[in-house]
Amino acid sequence: METVGIASPLEGRIVRLDPLSEAHVEALAEASAGDRSTYGFTTVPNGLEETRAYVETALADRDAGEGVPFVQIRKSDGRVVGTTRFTHLRRHELDNRLYAVEIGWTWLAADAQRSGINVEAKLLLMGYAFDVLGVSRVDLKTDARNSRSRTAIGALGATFEGILRNWNSSHARGEEGMLRDSAMFSFIASEWPEVRRGLAKRLESGGGSS
Repeated sequence: METVGIASPLEGRIVRLDPLSEAHVEALAEASAGDRSTYGFTTVPNGLEETRAYVETALADRDAGEGVPFVQIRKSDGRVVGTTRFTHLRRHELDNRLYAVEIGWTWLAADAQRSGINVEAKLLLMGYAFDVLGVSRVDLKTDARNSRSRTAIGALGATFEGILRNWNSSHARGEEGMLRDSAMFSFIASEWPEVRRGLAKRLESGGGSS
């Protein structure tokens, strides 16, 4: 499958998204080592060895054309504070044109949550997806039980499309090998100009706390 290469960072006012590399392993392990109480439904590596395996898997998916992973870097102090990525890239069968991506595998260190980083990162990613890659749709999904994540996604302006039962593997600790119900949200290209204005206004007013 053709890969989607992003060589340059995606840069905002408070966060910069750099392409993930093996050089980020130690910084990511440090970022995930604080308060982990919000990671109940999310795969967040714990410790150096888990983080190394996490990064190796993400890079293998990138090389296979199945994802585009980033580290999230807080610009105020230059610290790596989490990851995010494009995943589940979908293409037209006849000409292989990319028409949809999902934003997922997103987590932030405890001290970077509710700081506006998540909002600006989503703004940067959707801008790249719609304006550069030319997709028609961006997906976001989360464990149906994860009310915190569902609220944050809805606050971005995404459309809730329903619950997909037994849709994918659970990322909750202790549920390895089990399936979860997923809450599915989306943005489509015709909505993007209004969504972009709303998110930019939210950040400018200091309301980008999720």
